[in-house]
Amino acid sequence: MTPAGSTGLLTDRYELTMLAAALADGTASRQCTFELFARRLPDGRRYGVVAGTGRLLEQLARFRFTDADLDALAEDGVVGPDTLRWLADYRFGGDITGYPEGELYFPGSPVLTVTGTFAESVILETLALSVFNHDCAIASAAARMVAAAGGRPLIEMGSRRTHEEAAVAAARAAYLAGFASTSNLEAGRRYGIPTTGTAAHAFVLLHDDERQAFASQVASSGSKTTLLVDTYDITRGIEAAVAAAGPELGAIRIDSGDLGELARQAREQLDKLGARGTRVVLSGDLDEYAIAALRAEPVDAYGVGTSLVTGSGAPTAGMVYKLVEVDGRPVAKRSSAKESRGGRKSALRRYKPTGTALEEVVYQADKPVPAGPHDRVLPVPLVHRGEPVNGRESLEQSRERLRAALVSVPWEGLKLSRGEPALTTVFG
Repeated sequence: MTPAGSTGLLTDRYELTMLAAALADGTASRQCTFELFARRLPDGRRYGVVAGTGRLLEQLARFRFTDADLDALAEDGVVGPDTLRWLADYRFGGDITGYPEGELYFPGSPVLTVTGTFAESVILETLALSVFNHDCAIASAAARMVAAAGGRPLIEMGSRRTHEEAAVAAARAAYLAGFASTSNLEAGRRYGIPTTGTAAHAFVLLHDDERQAFASQVASSGSKTTLLVDTYDITRGIEAAVAAAGPELGAIRIDSGDLGELARQAREQLDKLGARGTRVVLSGDLDEYAIAALRAEPVDAYGVGTSLVTGSGAPTAGMVYKLVEVDGRPVAKRSSAKESRGGRKSALRRYKPTGTALEEVVYQADKPVPAGPHDRVLPVPLVHRGEPVNGRESLEQSRERLRAALVSVPWEGLKLSRGEPALTTVFG
């Protein structure tokens, strides 16, 4: 399926078999509310970052069932003629509220609330979970990396370590979380993310020696390019790089070895060669812990791939999509292992006068809790009667929201070490 195609079949079979049964027994039209939330944060995480809201709205606009889709469902015997006729006219006509992108979430936060008929809402479950479980996991990991980098720019370069469409979504989530750029050109085209990249080891190996390879790259890209100097011997590589580009060489990149020691040696050598303005870029199996360990080293930027696109050990956010209200009546699953709270909910975050966040309060939407002068209600309208509202935010706005949210978190909650969530969730 191309990104421009319909998204109706990006779902699980049981969504449509539930729909078929509900249409047959007359319950499909009952007014329902579903909530998307995480019961807990991934192990070792102290906060989650909301990402994927914009992508879900894009997917929702194309959540249709084309003739080809319906033919495939009929051929496989997934549902019968009555359900196929209903799907042919499907358009979501309900309401959606949710946390805006770049907001923090905690256990129990109602990140997304979908209200409509059972039929039109239940079949969005898999799509919503696919988007949020991926994008929130990537953005949460990326935010930790940005914090560990201490203001030094990070480059997202994980496209070769994940599915081709997941690579684009990962680049978007990473940029939202504060990464400076991506190597993925489709992410640049689709979302306006700055792109960067120069050459891999294959380009050096193509030539008879490093000096020839570097001279070729400089001739093509200019002296401000970044030269990869660890194909052979790094000391000789740096020497050849400066010889090819001159002291105005933009940057060198080191992709392997003891990165801290090599960064120190590289900085000293570059300075001796007169290339004092040449930046040192490190890559190679970096995660937030490795980045934090390098903070004292003379590093100017980091390139992150595998750990970013896999959520740095937490590839899913653990979100669930649960029915919480039917015709205004709260409903909830009571399994001891997977208990949920019934009723449509909202949330606010309490703050000290200084701006430090205190706690997350989740309450029944029809019973608002008193808000203090510094408190803030978190969910915002996203879709009303099937139509998007408030317009789509830019990624720059989401980046700024996350920056402000992280500034408000108590400093203990920003540690990379294991611990309780940065904010306690209180259920009103």
